[in-house]
Amino acid sequence: MALHPVSLHPRDGSIAADELRHLLDALVERSEVPVEFPAEVLAAAEAAAAGPGAPDRTDHSERADHSGRVDRTDVEFVTLDPASSTDLDQAMHLSRKGDGYRVLYAIADVPSFVGLDGPLDAETRRRGETVYLPDRRISLHPEVLSEGVASILPEQDTPAFVWTFALDATGAVTGTTLERALVRSRAKLAYDAVQADLDAGTGLEMMQLLLEIGAKRRELEAQRRGASLNLPEQEVFADGEALRLQWRTPLPIEDANAQISLMTGMEAARIMIEGGAGILRTMPAADEGSIRDLRRKAAALGQPWPEDMVYGDFLRTLHWSDPRHLALLNQAAKLFRGASYLAFTSPAELPADPAEQVQAAIGAPYAHTTAPLRRLVDRFVLLTCHHLLGGDDLPDALRTALPLIPQVMQETGSRAGAIERQAIDIVEALALRSSIGSELEATVLTSSDGKAQLQLSEPPVTVRAAVPGNPGDVVRVRVESVDPAAGKVQIVPAAGRPAAGEGRTETAEAGQVQASAPGQPAAS
Repeated sequence: MALHPVSLHPRDGSIAADELRHLLDALVERSEVPVEFPAEVLAAAEAAAAGPGAPDRTDHSERADHSGRVDRTDVEFVTLDPASSTDLDQAMHLSRKGDGYRVLYAIADVPSFVGLDGPLDAETRRRGETVYLPDRRISLHPEVLSEGVASILPEQDTPAFVWTFALDATGAVTGTTLERALVRSRAKLAYDAVQADLDAGTGLEMMQLLLEIGAKRRELEAQRRGASLNLPEQEVFADGEALRLQWRTPLPIEDANAQISLMTGMEAARIMIEGGAGILRTMPAADEGSIRDLRRKAAALGQPWPEDMVYGDFLRTLHWSDPRHLALLNQAAKLFRGASYLAFTSPAELPADPAEQVQAAIGAPYAHTTAPLRRLVDRFVLLTCHHLLGGDDLPDALRTALPLIPQVMQETGSRAGAIERQAIDIVEALALRSSIGSELEATVLTSSDGKAQLQLSEPPVTVRAAVPGNPGDVVRVRVESVDPAAGKVQIVPAAGRPAAGEGRTETAEAGQVQASAPGQPAAS
């Protein structure tokens, strides 16, 4: 099951939340993830925050320090994120223009604080990305930058890369510019509140426009045969001595917001391909054998995949709440594999086959470029695009760095993914502790050699155990034991314990099947 990282919503005085924190403290301590910033890095961050590139919150006479930047503080940008976010990478301003649209998309200008050498650059290359755990985040940058002067916080003048996109009536991009500017966000909007206002008919005009543009970008995604997995997120609620998990389906406004980020990444990739230098995010298309296998399984589950329907359109017909669809989505997640970074410093280094330049789930060339506070590679992509669109040669330090970044991202991404999965295992084991001895309903996702991958209905936990069944079957199971510190649970068929020496229950790690789902703001 492809899940987004869980998020914790504790109640005051929650014993379960305290226990989870202790277990995650131990997990972080034994991991290789860097947590504390060295003193020289903190000193460099403080100096960068206080330097000429730092925003001025109160005295507009200090704007002279931003010489060379375009002043866009008159544009009424807003940010749109989870309510608790403070590391705000993006702000937007949307408007109609003729029968089309104009999108201004401001991305935090992290390079104005972090150069291509020095202790800050070295430390961010060591970290690679911000690590998100249920009760904390381990930041890529010191907080004075990521949650302070470099973050596009409301009522703060902040340096940013500002993309300006002209869209036609279909939502297709017809023109792109990129400038380094000074921006001032007017409001920090939250997904839940924005969606509630939209549902009540009182939504802001710009948010209504975002839904409209997002819908047209989704139509374009379907036309280029892009594909998204319709999967929910997990949320954790701590209540006294118990941890509870529940599904959360991403809101329509979140998907619309993601479409703007995807559009920006696609334009960044186009600019770099045409300019002959950059870093792409690629993923190969699913092989024909895997497609045939998914077709067979769809037919076996009574959800046939019409021969004349492309892959992405078929996935859009599936919803995780149907057990048969859930099994198929789990199978489909296996086709979203092989994502990697492709760096090149000349046109000759690009693959001759255009298909090898594409992120197949998006259906187009793509680059990570909209989250520089949280992901290292975005900083280098933004700098590259700005130089290319300005007709400038890439600085030697940037050209030298480009080929090094993919391996950094691969290594740090694997490390982050490992600790995030282990954290989910701990959360899911804690959530199942109150169910020891209870019978639960589960959907069989996969089955082989007497073992099944199961998706429990309530709480929403994924386990592997020796339980009979075919994909799409709904079965009853019993929780035998849990070990939260190890992130393990033991599941048996509800009928009873297997006979000794025969079909023993496997001690399973919860949540062990993971996949990157495109369509998030930080797309694969």
